[in-house]
Amino acid sequence: MTHSNAMAIQAEEDTEFVRFWNEVLAPKFIRFRHILVGGLTRHSAAVFPDLPVHSGDRVLDVGCGFGDTALQLARKVGPNGHVTGVDCCDAFLAEAQKEAAAAGAGNIDFLRADAEKLLPRGEYDFVFARFGTMFFANPVAGLRNMREALRPGGRMVHIVWRNRADNPWLSMARDVVLDFLPQPGDDAQTCGPGPFSMANEDTVLAMMKSAGYTDIEFRRVDAPVLVGRDVEDAIAFQLAIGPAGEVFREAGELAEQRRPEIEAAMAKAIRAETTGDDGIIMPSSSWVITARNPVDAGEIVEQGEWK
Repeated sequence: MTHSNAMAIQAEEDTEFVRFWNEVLAPKFIRFRHILVGGLTRHSAAVFPDLPVHSGDRVLDVGCGFGDTALQLARKVGPNGHVTGVDCCDAFLAEAQKEAAAAGAGNIDFLRADAEKLLPRGEYDFVFARFGTMFFANPVAGLRNMREALRPGGRMVHIVWRNRADNPWLSMARDVVLDFLPQPGDDAQTCGPGPFSMANEDTVLAMMKSAGYTDIEFRRVDAPVLVGRDVEDAIAFQLAIGPAGEVFREAGELAEQRRPEIEAAMAKAIRAETTGDDGIIMPSSSWVITARNPVDAGEIVEQGEWK
């Protein structure tokens, strides 16, 4: 059954990245929830039908955010299955609990946890993450914890953005903003490595092997995303969240001084994009990465990946 409050599986002090998510990013994500959840519906629709999830499965959803993916997974596993949503952000979990309660989903619970530090071990048939693993400061540790949450032979899928060129919905605004503002410095506050940290297939393959997975496969998915109900909404979203938002936030007073110029340039760029019935539509591209937890340690030793 759903919990009135998210349970925590660790009491350690939050990392700098987790504090940043809770203190700075959470209010921005809540403001633009209609884009971050609703805007990705086309992308999710291209991915979810093929997920290796079955009726009766126990599923862990890492970085569950507002709980929309956990609810979709709960429908797939049915009343005999169970989904646990994990996130490090208290505000996201509160919203996820509300959504689960409103949907009458009795096969979901939630945990407040940092996936890079600790996850439940050996309990799940399937582990899932949608656009969350790119923010791992220590990706191998996070991916290994996800694998160790699986039962022997269990499957995982994580979805990450591909390169900047194929994701103009994220990269275009940053390029515009950098025409007016400096690059963030090395001491900039960030949410982690960022949305393109797992864009390179060879790099992620090495990470996955180091984390102990086998049967690793990559599938490219191209799908449109909604970036705003209108031009003004799209501009506000880009200046609050993502690569452009980081540049704008770190520039401080200079950014506010140049806001009129930046917004005018962004409006021109956004108006050149496709406008659909529900707002501004832009292309996006991701990797859907599937892998398996070996049945036993010997299976990894034979492949030379166990360390």
